[in-house]
Parts: sequence; C-alpha cells; structure tokens
Amino acid sequence: MMKRLLGIVPVVFGVVLLTFLLVHAVPGDPVEVMIGESASSADRMQLRADLGLDQPIYMQFWDYLNKLAHGDLGVSIHSKKPIVDLLAERLPATAKLALLALSFAILIGLPLGIIAALKVNQWPDKLANLFSLSISAMPHFWMGPMLMMVFALWLGLLPVSGMESDAAIVLPALTLGFGLAAILTRMTRASMLEVLHEDFIRTARAKGLTERAVILRHALRAALLPIVTVLGLQLGSLLAGTVITETIFSWDGIGRLLVESIEKRDYPVTQACVLVVALLYVTVNLATDIIYTKIDPRVRFAS
Repeated sequence: MMKRLLGIVPVVFGVVLLTFLLVHAVPGDPVEVMIGESASSADRMQLRADLGLDQPIYMQFWDYLNKLAHGDLGVSIHSKKPIVDLLAERLPATAKLALLALSFAILIGLPLGIIAALKVNQWPDKLANLFSLSISAMPHFWMGPMLMMVFALWLGLLPVSGMESDAAIVLPALTLGFGLAAILTRMTRASMLEVLHEDFIRTARAKGLTERAVILRHALRAALLPIVTVLGLQLGSLLAGTVITETIFSWDGIGRLLVESIEKRDYPVTQACVLVVALLYVTVNLATDIIYTKIDPRVRFAS
C-alpha cells in the first residue's frame, strides 16, 4: 500500500509540470482579455506585475509549487475569487453527474453483459453486441445533442440544459453513462464466458444450487476482477468526459469551469481544474487496487 501511495507523488508532479507548461504555451494574453485593447501600456505593465506574469516562467512555476505545498491554489485572475471556493462550488455538481452516469452504466451494462454470456450466439447476445458497438461509435459531442433533440425538443420529457430542475441531470448522465455501459457490456460478456466453463461452476450446479445462485454468487464474483478494472479506469475517463458534456448541457461543474478558464486565459483556475481531475483519477485507481484485494484474496497474497 505504501508503495502505491509513494508512486502517486511523481505522477502528480508530472501532471502539475505538464499542465503548467501547456497552459502557458496556449496563445493569448490574460492581461489583454481582462484590460481590453484601449488600455495604456503602463496599465498593462502594472496589471502584469500584479499578476506575477512579468516574472520568468521558472519563477512562476516555483511560486506555484510553493503555494501548492501550503494548500494554496491561488486566486482566479478573472473573478478574483479564491480558487478553492470556485472548486468547492463546482465539484459537487461534477461528482453527482459522474456517480449517476456510473450508476446508469452499471444498471445497463452489467445485466446486458450477463445475458449476452448466458445466451451466447443467440438473439439477446447479438442485440447486446449491436448496442455496445453502436454506442461505442458515438462520441459525447454527438450523442449529447441527439439525446437533447429526442427527449427534450421532440418528446418534451426532460429539460434541454441547465440545473434549474432535478430532471436536468438525466440527459448529461445518460450521455456519459451510455459510453461506459457499452464498454462494460463487452467486458462483462467476455469475463463471464471465461468463467462459465470452469470446474467450480459445474460443481456448484452439481450441488443442486439454483441457476440464479450459480450465476450471481459464483460466476459473477469470479468475473468481477476485470470488470472492476474497467470501471476504475473508465471512471477517470468519465471525469474527463464531463468537460464536453457539461459544456453541451450548461452543467456548472469542474468541466465547464475548465473550459471557461481556458477561454479567459485564467491560468491558475485551469491548472487547478486539471490537477483536481488528475488527483481524482489517481485516487480512483488506488481505490480500484484496494477493491481487488476484497474481491480476490490471491491479489493480496501475490503482492
């Protein structure tokens, strides 16, 4: 466990360094965005000095690391608000969206994968494969507007966008969840097919256990390890996918905050958003490793 925790440090540092360099390499000047074209040169120089943008790039990075070590993410260049407060406002919305999308994916993908494995080469299996292949070919920036058009504009069942009602989360959650459900369906099917022909499954059936008990208690548990791996890795991708989805549906989460900060050249906010997403990704992977040991003790013994 300690090795895994220590392994996070170079990963996070690499993310911080790479993000800092890429953000400062983006064309555009935040001073020009904030002060406008009519401002004098003296005003521009003064604002640049106030923001610390007149210092060499390595000094800016050192100052950023020093503040980060003390838990200070800085202040937004544009709104002048502490970035911690901005993240605290937006993070719950993103977490709520990601968890609901994950729930949709599990509720759709896991049963479809199990049914496809039990009915291999039959019509349920073919329908499940058609679903997974079709959904996998649809990117979020296409699926989102399509769901919006069908369920909001044509049928009028759900809000188009925004966060004014509780139902507004359904379309963005489905947009994110469908993609993960397609991957989960294929992985569950493949993993279950490997397990269903094992000796312990035949033994469980020979003992007189019901088919339901054999599938859920024995086969599914044995097949969970690769499924949990996929869920852990894809949950990180789910967080990254919120950038597009939140922008499409005007969902005020971390993803939309990141897009807004890039448009405004708000360097500190952009860096903080990417850092938070990276930390969440690393944390999810660490949690996945811990869950491995609960599902299959052999993993703990092997480590």
